[in-house]
Amino acid sequence: MIRVDDISWSPPGKGAKPVLDGVTFEVPRATYAVLMGKTGSGKTTLLEILCGLRPPSTGRIIIDDRDVTSATPGARGLGYVPQDGALFPTLTVREQIGFGLRMRRVPPDRIAATVHDAAERVGVSHLLDRLPPGLSGGERQRVALARALAVQPSVLLLDEPLASVDEETQTGLMELLQQTQRQHRITVLHVTHSRREATGLGDLHLRLEHGRIVAHPIDA
Repeated sequence: MIRVDDISWSPPGKGAKPVLDGVTFEVPRATYAVLMGKTGSGKTTLLEILCGLRPPSTGRIIIDDRDVTSATPGARGLGYVPQDGALFPTLTVREQIGFGLRMRRVPPDRIAATVHDAAERVGVSHLLDRLPPGLSGGERQRVALARALAVQPSVLLLDEPLASVDEETQTGLMELLQQTQRQHRITVLHVTHSRREATGLGDLHLRLEHGRIVAHPIDA
């Protein structure tokens, strides 16, 4: 479950116009929510605040009935796939997927088993010793998803995860996202500009307009 209560954020500088202005919404447990909005409307800023990468100016963030507004990113129980995957260029796929587990000081044998399982789930087991420069766009996104899933999150945040891949690859990744969410009953907040993704994946449709969240029927 994700609950956002009155979140606001303004860029540094006196008199700067708020990017987020009293954002309030709830995504029920095990729901696939899709968030749309114009470029520059603050969608990525909102995800970064949810992740703990950026502090809000005001408001609270509740994850699974726990107030995480002041918690560190690693203590929030979240998985996050940023735009274009944001893979580390010098780490192998194996090291990418295990990165969050190493930061949590998980024992090496458990890391190895979890990495193998996550890689198999998203279809990248054959890429474990490869580096990001040798991967296709679709492969990079699968690795980024495996990295997010390896920490066994209850909530998954996706920032335009399919924007950089072709339509055929998008179809396969949409099926993977839907299957993963349903199988593990993860709460998902997926940012996209694509109506195709929104209609194909979303149980709940939201839109960010003028710094606030509004309900958004997908055919509107």
